[in-house]
Amino acid sequence: MNSATDVFQPLRADDPQTVGGYRLAARLGSGGMGRVYLSHTQGGRPVAIKVVHPELAEDPTFRRRFRREVEAARRVRGAYTAELIDADAEATPPWLATVYVPGPSLSEAVARRGPLPDAAVVWLMAGVAEALVAVHGAGIVHRDLKPSNVLLAADGPRVIDFGISQASGLTATATGNTIGTPQYMAPEQGLAGETTPATDVFALGQTAAFAALGKPLYGDGPSMTVLFRIVHSKPDLTLLPEPLRPLFALCLATQPEERATPAEVLAWCRAYLGEEATAGGGPAVWREVAGLEQEIPEPLARPAAAGTAPGSGTSGGAGPVTAAPAGAAAQEAGHLTTAPAGVAASSATPAGAAVSAAATARVRRRRASRIVTVAAATGALTLGGLGWKLLDMTDRDAEREATAARSAALTPSAVPTPTPTPTPSASQPPKPVPYPGLKLNEENSISIKEPVQHDDGDRTGDIRMECGLASGCTMKSDAVVFSMPEKAGTGNLETCREQLANARQNKLTLHVMAAGSEVCMKHPSGDIALFVIGIKSAPGLSKDPSWIRADMTVWRAAS
Repeated sequence: MNSATDVFQPLRADDPQTVGGYRLAARLGSGGMGRVYLSHTQGGRPVAIKVVHPELAEDPTFRRRFRREVEAARRVRGAYTAELIDADAEATPPWLATVYVPGPSLSEAVARRGPLPDAAVVWLMAGVAEALVAVHGAGIVHRDLKPSNVLLAADGPRVIDFGISQASGLTATATGNTIGTPQYMAPEQGLAGETTPATDVFALGQTAAFAALGKPLYGDGPSMTVLFRIVHSKPDLTLLPEPLRPLFALCLATQPEERATPAEVLAWCRAYLGEEATAGGGPAVWREVAGLEQEIPEPLARPAAAGTAPGSGTSGGAGPVTAAPAGAAAQEAGHLTTAPAGVAASSATPAGAAVSAAATARVRRRRASRIVTVAAATGALTLGGLGWKLLDMTDRDAEREATAARSAALTPSAVPTPTPTPTPSASQPPKPVPYPGLKLNEENSISIKEPVQHDDGDRTGDIRMECGLASGCTMKSDAVVFSMPEKAGTGNLETCREQLANARQNKLTLHVMAAGSEVCMKHPSGDIALFVIGIKSAPGLSKDPSWIRADMTVWRAAS
């Protein structure tokens, strides 16, 4: 069995305890759109909860797209998809819940055991193609199909995150994570063209090629270099297993209309597998590829409820408090939430100190007893990384008991009413304001101040693009200073503050910057911005002027 600590990470200080009534058991990871957590339905079925990043949640355009895509994703019903079972697009922040798939991603499986055998590659393509039939049938284009979005369960692959990437737009998000992974993009994506179901078929071919080779078919390197290869060169099919080359050729055609449909890919795979397909040989293949099943943590123990009146001296006497998740489907998947911890009473008097000491002794005895009980009831979790959470809950229960005991002895006459001491209100941190989908070219400009986007012909903005035959293209400003974070993907307000502290640069060369590159900017007014390149034109490859598509997040008066 895989240890739970390989997959399930403890919640961090900035993670919520519950989302939409679902009690979170562990952190599963994070991505460009949000963080992902493990939870359970009331019946104990594990689910993956994705919570949208706050920066995106504040963008009305994102919310509209997210709402539309969630409604579309509800219609997807396929054996090889992770079904959407609940969501709340109106929550703050928005979230969605899908069936949790126990098993590694394709990228993890290949990293662990190397390229897949030919038969497993065909089974993979058949499963993913069937998933795409269901996804496209619901009117969704995935747009970001790649090895990390294909999970390998014991009974076959599952495609995840279908349709949701569209909610974030076609360029980078305000958090700096590019939508669409260059190694698995189709040529039309690299040219910022229209995405269709055929775009997903190209990504299917790329994903399957990764499974067969153990590396991306178009190689690694800077994003723009990889996109250049995809747009302007044909794939080297000689690297792939010879019997499968005709299928890969159907998926990886440069022109979308020349690619096979998912149904045609599925038919090709069935014909190739022959009797093995009808005899149900898939499970044996997936058990070998996916390895042993994960140990999924059990639902967290029910927290004690604050069901007794303050001052009663009893604790945990009432039944558990429940909070129903949002939505009709979620009502069946309701989850338990902890009752708010009370505010500890003062022990300023000798009587209060004596009661506090006695209560503390009782709490310690109960805590020791409960720890033994928890350890026995959660033996499968003690090595799985989630036992810490149950013990932490026991500590909180104990503190509530101590508070109740102290409150019972301290009457209003025994404790003087404290005089409120005015405290200065803490200054609120600057609020991020996202500006997605900005375009910068030789004819327009961008400003950090409103209006941010200046149309073609308006070069009065703070930031402009200038191109020359010898020098290439640069991004420059007369007032704004630039600085790039030392490590990719780390751009945020604090990082930019540090980077810009001594920055004096007003000009950046663009040819060294790829999709996903981040630039910190500071306006003389004190506004700080994070500029994230989504995609840019390849110089010299088109008659069209050079351009950049990017997202920008601005923190007003932040320096």
